[in-house]
Amino acid sequence: MAVPAEFTTLDISGKFVMNKSLSDSTDEILRLQGIGWFKRKIIAAGTLYLTIKHYKDDNGVERIDIDQTLSPGGMGTREERILDWSERNKDDGLFGAVVGRSRRVTVEEIEDDYLKNGWDSTDNGFIQSYVSSDTPKSGTSWIANQIWGVEEIDSARRYVRHVFFTGPQGEEIRGRLVYDYAGSL
Repeated sequence: MAVPAEFTTLDISGKFVMNKSLSDSTDEILRLQGIGWFKRKIIAAGTLYLTIKHYKDDNGVERIDIDQTLSPGGMGTREERILDWSERNKDDGLFGAVVGRSRRVTVEEIEDDYLKNGWDSTDNGFIQSYVSSDTPKSGTSWIANQIWGVEEIDSARRYVRHVFFTGPQGEEIRGRLVYDYAGSL
């Protein structure tokens, strides 16, 4: 389902469901992140739901809180993003020890062509999520660089994430995650 006409990256609040038929497979990325075969099969069989709250805190700092839930399977995680490009450590239930940072970017600031191109509009910029494994703690090394925005797919504007993943041996995977809008908060 398309996002509302007024939906932009200035406020990505809402409820979303991953559209598997429009999204690229994440299995190889998950494998390179150290996720075992059984968990990857559960993830592939399930439906991923996102509840996103995008707001400014009392100090005017832009934040994005995301609750991800997999059904069936009951796996879930919470992401609390602060768009100030500061590194933050997290022990994630699925991905282990990670270091992440997030910010708002313009199209000119995006270096990789795949991350940069294909968007519906560049007027309001994008959200960049840059997460890497905390190698000393996790024992693996990977980077997931994502740009979040709105893209027109099958004549509908959708919330989309372009992903550029670098694996432990320098493997490069580019993919697209597409979400159907399921309503407001």
